[in-house]
Amino acid sequence: MATTRSAHTVWEGNLLEGNGVVTFDSSGIGGQPVSWPSRAEQANGKTSPEELIAAAHSSCFSMALSHGLAGAGTPPTKLVTSADVTFQPGEGITGIALSVEGTVPGLDEDAFVAAAEDAKANCPVSQALKAVPITLTAKLA
Repeated sequence: MATTRSAHTVWEGNLLEGNGVVTFDSSGIGGQPVSWPSRAEQANGKTSPEELIAAAHSSCFSMALSHGLAGAGTPPTKLVTSADVTFQPGEGITGIALSVEGTVPGLDEDAFVAAAEDAKANCPVSQALKAVPITLTAKLA
């Protein structure tokens, strides 16, 4: 069964001086302020589209890796995943760097890296972001 998740943004003003609030409608976790300076300069307590993409990618990748490892008979005890999304004004998103450290009893480093590479290639968010170079660093804890 398909699901749809929703968010909305209310923006006021022009790009450089304006600001907005992105609200997470489906989860009800509230709204977060967003602005051009928080995207292209320092965050200063505000989010950006790239941070939201990083959150989506790190969580999707973790789910895909967990599922793959469990399906192979080696469920993880813990996965810690980071996603760094690089934004270059005038160019756009230029890359995503995923990093994962896992605790997986009974699995060696090579098998963990292979499972992580598979998750990177096949998680739905990675699939949606194929136009951007995605790198991966994976290691066991």
